[in-house]
Amino acid sequence: MNARVDEMTMRGMPETLSEAELELDLHPLTKTPVAVLAQAWVRYAGIATKLDVEVVAWTPRAVAVRWKTPTGEEHRAWVWASAVERGG
Repeated sequence: MNARVDEMTMRGMPETLSEAELELDLHPLTKTPVAVLAQAWVRYAGIATKLDVEVVAWTPRAVAVRWKTPTGEEHRAWVWASAVERGG
């Protein structure tokens, strides 16, 4: 049942932090050549879902993550660093 709920929730696009929230002009950006497995809270239309993700970049405050939806589509979003747990 969880997979069905996730599939229904992930039909739209995920919410992501805005450029103003990221403040990339103030914080250093780190990109990794090898994605790091993690779990992250991601929102779709205001609904929070904890997903297995790959971390691809980060700042001291935010993390860029990517993941596959149940239909195989790749989604990406920036989330607050506190929404991410290492390991997946």
